[in-house]
Amino acid sequence: MTTHIPANSSQEPNVNSAHDIVDVQTTDCCIVGGGPAGAVLALLLARQGISAILLETHKDFDRDFRGDTIHPSVMEIMEELGLSTALLELPHTKIRRLSIQTPQDTVTLADFSHLKTRYPYITMLPQVKFLEFITQEAEKYPSFHLVMGANVQELITENGVIQGVRYRGGGGWHEVRAILTVGADGRHSRLRHLGEFESIETSPPMDILWFRLPRQPEDPEGGMGRFGQGHIIAMLDRGDEWQVAYVIPKGGYQQLRAGGLEELKKSIVEVVPEFQQRIPNLHDWSQVAFLSVESSRVKRWYRQGLLLIGDAAHVMSPVGGVGINYAIQDAVVAANVLSKPLKNRQVQLSDLAKVQRQRELPTRIIQAFQTFIQKRVFAPVLTSNRTFVPPGFLRLPILRDLPGRLIALGVFPVHVKP
Repeated sequence: MTTHIPANSSQEPNVNSAHDIVDVQTTDCCIVGGGPAGAVLALLLARQGISAILLETHKDFDRDFRGDTIHPSVMEIMEELGLSTALLELPHTKIRRLSIQTPQDTVTLADFSHLKTRYPYITMLPQVKFLEFITQEAEKYPSFHLVMGANVQELITENGVIQGVRYRGGGGWHEVRAILTVGADGRHSRLRHLGEFESIETSPPMDILWFRLPRQPEDPEGGMGRFGQGHIIAMLDRGDEWQVAYVIPKGGYQQLRAGGLEELKKSIVEVVPEFQQRIPNLHDWSQVAFLSVESSRVKRWYRQGLLLIGDAAHVMSPVGGVGINYAIQDAVVAANVLSKPLKNRQVQLSDLAKVQRQRELPTRIIQAFQTFIQKRVFAPVLTSNRTFVPPGFLRLPILRDLPGRLIALGVFPVHVKP
């Protein structure tokens, strides 16, 4: 059930709060962040009769230029939930390979068509549609509650244990008391900040400009990277549009902006000449979204009563588009490990540590892979203005399939516990 808490709730305020609390709710698990990790975790818990309140700070899910890739690993999870057929009935496109094109050559970075899975492709589905699909499925269970417009401001801490959160929305302050609070609120996680978690940077930073241009029927399908001298452009097939990522060195946005939109358009056409007739569609900076890219992870994903998952625990680089999929795998492992303790109404630190143990190694491996690609593939082009030369491992049969497997399936398979 989607809830907007009314301002005139008749419940008594919490006398221990410094705020005038409109109402107090109790639940087994309070999940902060209605992205893929939070939504899937809430669904998995609700299916087992565990009460879950999902708090989302925005009033809807419709935000542009977010990750829209659903990889085979997630499609297999959807199949285990009996949802894959219905999900694929939504309008989507499929990417079966990722390639790199230079002025001299075209090299396949990842080919998913040979993978041993029923879903040998990346599904391109707008994230808003995926989140609406998952939350609508969760609303079939009475133990699920979604609160939109819930801006979490405080953790409730008693005797060193996190007991829930306080949020603003619906006419005032609200309180959710929970056995377990889960931070799934993304790369700019409020709960990570409130919980004072320590982060470690894991790869060199870069920035990305996102925009869209028309796609013609004769254009190639799938996803590709174009490399020019000092420029990198990634293109993702969105049916009648290309979702385009223009990669720039960290801190280079202001200089690029000062050069003017026409200079940006000129550099795009230099790398992708077939955009010559389409680039006039990009006529204002408001059409360009700026993403400051970083990659990091927290040393410890949990405190007593609080767990971080997804980008809140490990901010992923856009390389490979794996962030959503690792976040959903986190959610599945969290549900597998924590369902029994939640039903017993007692979650120990050892339970939370078990979630991190199962997910930390895959996270470290994929972040190391992303760092390698950024240092060995991206950095030489962006910083030295050299023509890109594909690394030799992409031409070795024994190593050629490794990027595809890592991107599509992750390091270890994750399954929903029956």
